[in-house]
Amino acid sequence: MVGTWRDDRIGSALRGENPAVMRRLDSGFAVIGDVQFLPGYSVLLTDDPSVQRLSELPRSGRLAFLDGMDRLGEAVERACRRVETGFRRVNLEILGNADGFLHAHVWPRYEWEPAELVRRPVWLYPPDMWAEERYALGVRHATLRDAIGEELDRLGRADMRTAPPGVG
Repeated sequence: MVGTWRDDRIGSALRGENPAVMRRLDSGFAVIGDVQFLPGYSVLLTDDPSVQRLSELPRSGRLAFLDGMDRLGEAVERACRRVETGFRRVNLEILGNADGFLHAHVWPRYEWEPAELVRRPVWLYPPDMWAEERYALGVRHATLRDAIGEELDRLGRADMRTAPPGVG
């Protein structure tokens, strides 16, 4: 049986076959999350499928990955503030408990979240929400996805303008 892009997220991104990829960053791929019960959920994937932990990268690679996580987090924050209602903040996480490759989660958080969850980790949301079709990534998320991509582009251009002479 032939797998899907979800079975090889990084390899499919490297081959240009991962439809969740929003942008290629220096340290990996900015992708929109498969589930969108918190609209704008995104993930930074490493571009090396053999890397399982941040500590496996050389210092320069670690800094590049963390910079990419910061850039994606800021892009999600800017886009959600502009496009979504009740945006409150962004949470950034590098966990690695379920997937065996380095990745970082970018979770937008909202004022409209249930009171018992709004200040708790996203992972405490009911398990059925992670699989409900109404939260699956789809065409209805195109506006937000495009907004995040545009913000990534703006941040990238800003980085180029503020780089010291001879860098970038």
